Amino acid sequence: MVHPNRLLRWLYLGRLTLAAGIFGGALLVWPSMQPSITLLATLALLLAIAITLPSAWHTHLKRREPSTDFLYVQVLFDALLVTAVVHLTGGSESDFAPLYIAVIAMAALLLPFPGVVLVGAAASMFYVADIIWGHGAIPPDTVFVQLGLFAVMAVVTGYLGDRLRRTGTALGAVESELEQLRLDTSEILDAIDSGVIMVDGEGRLVYMNRAGAALLGLDAGTFLERPILEELDRRVPGLGAQIAGAAETRTPFRLYDIEDDAAANDAALVRPHTEADGGPRAIAVRTAVLQRREGDAPWVSAVIQDVTDARRVEELNRRTARLQAVAALAASLAHEIRNPLASIRSAVEQLAGGRLEGGDRELLERLVLNESDRLSRLLSEFIEYSWVQMRQRTTVDLVAIVADAIGVARQHPDGADGATIEFQPPPAPIEMEGDADLLHRAIFNLVLNGAQFAGPEGVVRVELRRVRRSEVPAGLRPAPWIRLRVTDTGPGIPIDDLPRLFDPFFTTREGGSGLGLALVHRAVDVHDGAVFVDARPGRGARFTLYLPAAAGQNA
Repeated sequence: MVHPNRLLRWLYLGRLTLAAGIFGGALLVWPSMQPSITLLATLALLLAIAITLPSAWHTHLKRREPSTDFLYVQVLFDALLVTAVVHLTGGSESDFAPLYIAVIAMAALLLPFPGVVLVGAAASMFYVADIIWGHGAIPPDTVFVQLGLFAVMAVVTGYLGDRLRRTGTALGAVESELEQLRLDTSEILDAIDSGVIMVDGEGRLVYMNRAGAALLGLDAGTFLERPILEELDRRVPGLGAQIAGAAETRTPFRLYDIEDDAAANDAALVRPHTEADGGPRAIAVRTAVLQRREGDAPWVSAVIQDVTDARRVEELNRRTARLQAVAALAASLAHEIRNPLASIRSAVEQLAGGRLEGGDRELLERLVLNESDRLSRLLSEFIEYSWVQMRQRTTVDLVAIVADAIGVARQHPDGADGATIEFQPPPAPIEMEGDADLLHRAIFNLVLNGAQFAGPEGVVRVELRRVRRSEVPAGLRPAPWIRLRVTDTGPGIPIDDLPRLFDPFFTTREGGSGLGLALVHRAVDVHDGAVFVDARPGRGARFTLYLPAAAGQNA
């Protein structure tokens, strides 16, 4: 809604123009005019000046809000001024009678609906009174048509003005709330530790909070409404280009590897990090793409955080976890070695005494050899487990690897004699990117483990195939996957043992080293796969491996 003072400015200008025009016209024909006519024209100009100047001083120089009574006075005075003009120009024959409509329209913009009706009625009475008493004539039919037009204009413009005023009031309230919301949002964003940047579709800075200015070493006021992407690239290499890319592709992104090298920037800049920080600062970035209007380039907002300290703490935690894992592994290895060494030492001490009979001596000698072999096998498996890594990544046929691993498991001396290993190879090769030797060792250990627990009369079933996305467990990325499933008919796995199943040296089988399943887990992890276990106590165990298929393969 337009402020009343802006409307009053035009009202004052129109009023003085009308009064001055009538007075100027009277001057041109002054000698031939009746004294009463010239006197009325002069009084109209003087009154217009006398009313307008104090009113303008009140509303525009003092900048005071006009009251409702003030507005009534202004509009009614204009109705009287128009009546004077109509009187001077012929009454019912005057060409200036339509000026009443202008007065009614102005009233509709300044006054409530009842006030507009009142002004319309007043204008009609002034007009009729001038015709009857000012000119001593009976109003012709055309005057009643004009009066009807005044009434219609008063009702219509009053109604429209009232609706417009209510809409303007509601809009003003919304604008006030939006402004308050903007202020509140700005204060909230200034209070958070993360930097917030907003860039419009042309790459100009729209907003930056205090944390963002401090983190980037920028003065937000200097770059506001100006291009900033090149400057962002200078402060944090890659940041400006990533924001531009997000706007172009309309796709948000998250980055945690952008580094801001404080030493590479101007030393005079006021930055939150000094050279004492020792090295580059890691900056985490998260963006959102905002579509303002259809067809326009989107705006991009970026939240930036200095995650250097968090990454250092994370690295310390990882290092601590690794040290704890090494300590636990060393303790487990020492425990596994201690028992065979104790048996060997005891046997050697008895053999060194020389008081043993032949049978006892042979028994102790076999004990020493068996425990020595056990130690050698344990250390070999431990070394094999410790060196699980991707030595050579090539495209391999998993069908051939599984078939070969099953053949080795069938002939292995530690396998369960009599256990049946079933495998129906797929008709076509199933390829993946990986280390053939490492995959062979993992599959061999998994099949051998199943055969050992299934026993002489048991069955181990091996299934290999590509799977659809709908068959992939939740949590795995939506990519082509290969599923290798090994199911045995053994006793199954106790539920309580599941959390420790892949821990090194954990085993429930007599004579087992506890490194076979640990190696399987590490090998699958190195290949970016996953292992799932179904314990099924009393019904056998089931191990399911998901390995990423080679690019271009579908189920």
